[in-house]
Amino acid sequence: MINKKYFQKNVYLFLLLTIIFFLTNPLTINATEQDGIFVIGPEDILEISVWKDPDLTKQLIVRPDGRISFPLIGEIEAGGQKVKWLQEHIMKRIREYIPDAMVTVMVAQINSMKIYVVGKVVRPGEYRIGRKINVMQTLALAGGLSPFADEDNILILRQDNKESKKLSFNYNKVKKGKEIEQNIWLKNGDVVVIR
Repeated sequence: MINKKYFQKNVYLFLLLTIIFFLTNPLTINATEQDGIFVIGPEDILEISVWKDPDLTKQLIVRPDGRISFPLIGEIEAGGQKVKWLQEHIMKRIREYIPDAMVTVMVAQINSMKIYVVGKVVRPGEYRIGRKINVMQTLALAGGLSPFADEDNILILRQDNKESKKLSFNYNKVKKGKEIEQNIWLKNGDVVVIR
């Protein structure tokens, strides 16, 4: 039979180590750096824990519809919400069952922030990003331009709300240190097109 004190001590140690891990994990740190406040999206992995209740410590993936399911309270809209709001919302609902419950919500993994690189690069495709990234860094991530790429005529396609934008990028000038204001920070969902 497991000693109750030994079990409680190990649960506290586990929770402490989990908190330290998430506070020092670069993905967690960078999540809050994206435009100042991180917004939860589909495919993000959340770590939700209720203090002193190991049965209510769960790692959940945000579904494509933006919702998660949590014991006792059921369905919750997590997509499009800030972490602090979600934490307060879960705590309010769970306190109907556990009056003094303390809830912690952490982003364990960022999967919703994506950019796309298409065209004449070494490795075109979808890239998950957990930090701010500019156009030059994105091209480096994609392995650089292929020999037949048009360096002067790269496009960034951006969807802001319902408006589509087309931004120009001249790799040839930026790599020479000219017109570096073109080397903008990319946003979630941006498509970099190299012709």
